[in-house]
Amino acid sequence: MNSEECIFCNLLRGHGEAVWIARRERASALRPLEADQLAPGHALVISNDHALGIQDASPQTVEAVALLAQEIAQAMSQVVGAGGVNILNASGADSDQSVLHFHVHVVPRWHADGLDTWPSTVSTHTLDHGWTSALQHALATASRP
Repeated sequence: MNSEECIFCNLLRGHGEAVWIARRERASALRPLEADQLAPGHALVISNDHALGIQDASPQTVEAVALLAQEIAQAMSQVVGAGGVNILNASGADSDQSVLHFHVHVVPRWHADGLDTWPSTVSTHTLDHGWTSALQHALATASRP
């Protein structure tokens, strides 16, 4: 998907209706559609540049999204009395990502609010025995920004 077809990119360009919570240089936050809200006060933090997911977003974009999510989480405790937040992200074809644009959900939480955001199942996929060493090697030899 390119940025011309992306609903978040179109909203960022002013095409369509959005309730913006914050607009920053590299990231913005908006309210999801009411039918998609997991809790009152739920916010979406999106990258201002088009990236499909965290895997292909620039380090600066990931940082901007994370910092705005933190800002919103801090404000949620003051404004809506949330005692906690869940930060949710799905990136990539096999992650159940619904909008192919890097974003995180900031979901305010209250004691015994009835929402269960922790996975209730586990993957049945298996990995070869040496996956930890291979991952460590890949990280050690990767170029860093």
